[in-house]
Amino acid sequence: MTPETDMRVAPPSRRGLLLSGVAIAGLGATCLGAAREAAAAPRHPRAPAAAAPAEAGPSANAAATPLGPMDTSAQWAFITDFNSGATLLDKQADQQMPPSSMTKLMTAYIIYGKLKAGQLKLDQSLPVSEKAWKMQGSKMFVPLGGQVVVEELIRGMIIQSGNDACIVLAEGVAGSEEQFVELMNAKAKELGLTRSHFENSTGWPSQNHTMSARDIATLAQSLITNFPEYYHYDAEKDYRYNGIEQYNRNPLVQRGMADGLKTGHTDAGGFGVVASSLRNGRRVIMVLNGMPTQKARVEESERLIEWSFNSFENVSLFNAADTVENAPVWLGARASVPLVGGKDLVVTMPRSWRQHAQISVAYDSPIPAPVSKGAVVAHLVLAGQGVPSMEVPLLAGADVARLGVGGRAIAVVSHVFGG
Repeated sequence: MTPETDMRVAPPSRRGLLLSGVAIAGLGATCLGAAREAAAAPRHPRAPAAAAPAEAGPSANAAATPLGPMDTSAQWAFITDFNSGATLLDKQADQQMPPSSMTKLMTAYIIYGKLKAGQLKLDQSLPVSEKAWKMQGSKMFVPLGGQVVVEELIRGMIIQSGNDACIVLAEGVAGSEEQFVELMNAKAKELGLTRSHFENSTGWPSQNHTMSARDIATLAQSLITNFPEYYHYDAEKDYRYNGIEQYNRNPLVQRGMADGLKTGHTDAGGFGVVASSLRNGRRVIMVLNGMPTQKARVEESERLIEWSFNSFENVSLFNAADTVENAPVWLGARASVPLVGGKDLVVTMPRSWRQHAQISVAYDSPIPAPVSKGAVVAHLVLAGQGVPSMEVPLLAGADVARLGVGGRAIAVVSHVFGG
């Protein structure tokens, strides 16, 4: 029997070390290390979590959440964590719906893009056409034949939800509202808004003018991420234009519970709101639509934004350079290789996650040499009641060369006779 033949004596086997949520006392690599020491023996990482006790079926008004069904008066709803991307609540989030004035977020996105590119200036004045002046619905009351500064138009669009302001901006940027709508639809495609189609810049009712709650949340996140220098307009509670004092229509902004973004209302779509709130470094985006009254919009938006912060927290499992586990290497120049995430991992969990989370590291053990730094050699596996099920790739944190023939022969003999 040659040494080369003997070297096949220990084929890798699938292994996973379960890191119990109960054992995790802290966060990051330290908490994972403590959990490894507490684990008595390796266990298979993909064992299904125990099923929750059976409960009465959800009502027709229920939305899906990681904590179970939850009633809401909104016909369409979507809540997501800005930092982790976790879905906290989903009720018909991908169904097309009338977006009403929440459409204006896309109008704002186009305008902010033009400003950032230097193709438009905040102090630039744009002419008011008869079409803009005659536009019905919510208005900032632009003067017929007059000129309005872009920054004033932005305030009128965001704070007062002025339909007239949107048309002045659309015509000033693209020549006509129809040409501006082409820009809106092109940008929607670029941003991956697959359930959105625009026919105007205002959200004025039109049969084929639609968005989904998820698309609105994606657009809101893109606005905050790509144009932070203009997001401050959303937080303004009031402004004066043309001698008229106007107030922000977003009830959460007025109450200091959010820092943006928009409300909306049409007969077909009901009352809606998209809001974003930042607390203790954690941001949540909420989209609700199809509520029956303005009062219901206020009450439901307050209730659900509070629920989003009170029921969940963001957990930093490890940083990019943290060693999550040291995995044994077969026939390598070193006995083990560090497993690293390569990027920070923040996961949104229910606040009770320590009692329910199952966190494991799964890999073929031992990992055969050679090992290249940066190669995916393992996965961090999350499961448990209310915990988002996911597998996160773990990378080799170092190169591990293969032993020479002599070293491999010694290793194989040691394995055979040493167990």
